[in-house]
Amino acid sequence: MIDRATVDKIMDAANIVDVVSDFVTLRRAGANLKGLCPFHDDRTPSFMVSPAKNYCKCFACGKGGNPVGFIMEHEQLSYPEALRYLARKYGIPIEEKELTPEERQSQGDRDSMFIVNEWARDWFRHQLLETDDGRAIGLAYFRGRGFRDDIIQRFQLGYCPDSRTQSMAADALKAGYQEKYLVNTIDEREPKNSVGTGLCIKNENGSWRDRFRGRVIWPIFTISGRVAGFGGRVLDAATKGVNVKYLNSPESIIYSKRKELFGLYQAKEAIRRQDLCYLVEGYTDVMAMHQMGVENVVASSGTALTTDQIRLIHRMTANITVIFDGDEAGIHASERGIDMLLAEGMDVKLLLLPDGDDPDSFARKHNATEYQEYLKTHQVDFIHFKTNLLIKEANGDTTKLNNLINKIVESIAAIPEAISRDLYVHQAAEQLQAKEDLIAEAVKKQIRKIQDEKRREEERKERIGISTENHKETEGKEEESSKPILTNFFGPSLDIFETPIMQMLVRYGEQPMGVVEDEEGHEISLTVVEYIHYSLDGDNTQFHNPLYRQMLAEAMQHIKDDNFAAEHYFLSHPDPRINSLAFDLSTDREQLSRLHGQPAATHLAEAVPPLVACLKLAHVRSEMKQLIEQTKKTELLKDRDAFRKLMARYNDLKHLSEQLAREAGDQVVLR
Repeated sequence: MIDRATVDKIMDAANIVDVVSDFVTLRRAGANLKGLCPFHDDRTPSFMVSPAKNYCKCFACGKGGNPVGFIMEHEQLSYPEALRYLARKYGIPIEEKELTPEERQSQGDRDSMFIVNEWARDWFRHQLLETDDGRAIGLAYFRGRGFRDDIIQRFQLGYCPDSRTQSMAADALKAGYQEKYLVNTIDEREPKNSVGTGLCIKNENGSWRDRFRGRVIWPIFTISGRVAGFGGRVLDAATKGVNVKYLNSPESIIYSKRKELFGLYQAKEAIRRQDLCYLVEGYTDVMAMHQMGVENVVASSGTALTTDQIRLIHRMTANITVIFDGDEAGIHASERGIDMLLAEGMDVKLLLLPDGDDPDSFARKHNATEYQEYLKTHQVDFIHFKTNLLIKEANGDTTKLNNLINKIVESIAAIPEAISRDLYVHQAAEQLQAKEDLIAEAVKKQIRKIQDEKRREEERKERIGISTENHKETEGKEEESSKPILTNFFGPSLDIFETPIMQMLVRYGEQPMGVVEDEEGHEISLTVVEYIHYSLDGDNTQFHNPLYRQMLAEAMQHIKDDNFAAEHYFLSHPDPRINSLAFDLSTDREQLSRLHGQPAATHLAEAVPPLVACLKLAHVRSEMKQLIEQTKKTELLKDRDAFRKLMARYNDLKHLSEQLAREAGDQVVLR
C-alpha cells in the first residue's frame, strides 16, 4: 500500500506533457499540445494535452486522463502499479514490504508476468556476463559479430545455457515464482489472451526445460521499457539441422509479436529528435546501426510489417525510411509493407543496400561516417524505387508493364491525403511516360474499389452487431421494466440541466457563494459546493447521473480540507471515469455564463442559483406530468378522495414551478 503523502508527491511531480511525450510526439496548438492518439487508429491529431490542467484526452475516442490515468490505460497497469511506474520515472522512493506470494498474485496476471520477465532478463544477463560458459559461448558470439560491449549493455543482451546443472526453470521456482507464469497456458481461440510468459516448458513426465536453452537472448521492450518478451537465436555452430534459428516468446496477454518493434524503446528519443525512423528487419541490424551512430532505427523482428507496428512509429514521426536487404527475397518481403505504410499516412522513402548486404553486414565494411553518408544520399521516394524495380522486372514485356502500372496505382490509391495522391500521380506519369489523366482515373477507380470493399465489410459487421444487439435487448427487458418510473421518464435528458451545475462545481466548487442565514438567524458563508448540496438536499432532489452524485458527495466530504480545490481534486481522482469527466467539465468549450458578458467566477451568486433552480424545475415538471397521466386512469376517477389529493399536490407543484421558473430566469439551459 502506498501512503497518501507519497501519492501526493508522485501526482505533484508527474507532468502530463513529460509523461505523454514518452509515447507520442506532441506539437504546440495554442495553449495546449496535440498528437496522434495512442489508443485508436488516429491519422489526424485528435489527442490533446493540457499542461495547465495536467491532463490529456482524445476528442475522437474519449480516452486519456491525468498522468496516472494515462499510464494505467496505455500500459494496462493497475492504479498502484501506475503510481510505481511514475515514482521510478521521477526518482520518488516508495517504501513497501516484500510482497508475499498471495500479494504478488493479487497484482494480476499482467503485472506478475512483467515481474517474471524482468527477473528472467537479469538472469540471462548474469549468465552471459558472469559465468564461464556465458562468456566463452554467448559473449564470444556477440563480440565475434563485431558488437562492442556498450552496445551489448544498451540492449541488455543475455544467454541461456543448454545445461542440466544450470536451469532457469529451477532457479525461478526456487526464487518463488509461480508455475503458471513460467509456462504458457494457451488460449486456443485467442492466443493473445494466453497467460504465462512461456519461459519454461513442463513436460508430461513433470520435468522442466528452458524454452531458450542454448540460445543468445534479446529482451523485447515495450515503448515504456518493460520487458514484454524475448527473442533467442541458436549459435552459428549449432544451426546445422535446426529449422528455427530464431525463437520468440509465445503470444500472451503482455506480448504479441505483431504489436512490438525491436529497438523502439532505445530509439524513441532519436526518432522524435530527427523526425525520422529507419525500419530494418532484424535485431542485429538495429544493433549495427546503433554502433554506427544511427539510433533512430527499429526492426519488425522477422515478422511481416503490421498496422499496429506502423501506428507505433506514426505516433512519433510521419517520416519513415525502409532499408531493404540487398537480396531479391529481402526486396520483395519489404515491398509488401510499402502500401501499408502509405495507407497509414506515412511519408515513405526506401533505401537499397549494395552487393546483397543487410544493415549488419554493410556496417562491418564501413566506418560510421561512410555509413551515415550512404543513408543520407541513397534514399528515394517509393514511386521512384517501385517504378525502377518493376520496370527492370518487366524487361519490356507489355503484359508485365500493364501489371507494373496497376501496382503503382494501387500504391498511390492507398494514400489517404488527396493532395499527396495528386503529387504522386504527376510524378508517376512523368516516370512511366504515361498520360497523367489516365493514371489519375485509374487511381480513382482503385479508390472506389477500396471504398466498396470497406463498405461491404462494415455492412457485414453491422449485420453481426445488430444480431448481437437484439440479443442483448431481449436479455435486458426484464431489468429495464424494473427501473423507477422517474428514471425512465428522464432518460439522458436531465444531463442538460445537471451538467452546467457540475461545471460550476468542478471549476469553482471551493469558492464562496456569499453569506446566508441559518434557521437560527446566524450568518454563514457557503461555498459553491455547499450551496449546491444544501439547495438540492433541502428539496429532496438529487442528480440523476451517479457519477455526479458521487462527485458532489466527495466534494462535501473534503470541502473543509486545507487547500481543497475542486478542479485539482477531481482531475487527480483515482477513478478514471471521474477524472475524465472532470476534464470535460473544466474545459472551456462553451461559455458557462452570459451575465453581462463576464466570467462566471465573478458572479457566482448570480450564476449558480438559476442553474440549480433549472434542475429543480425539471424535477417538478416531470412529477406534474406524471400526475396528469394518473388523472386519466379510470379507477382514480371513482376514488374522489384520492383524486382531490392528487389535484392538491398538482396545484402545489404548479405554484412551486412558477417560483422556480422566476428563479431560473433566462438561465434555463446554456448549451
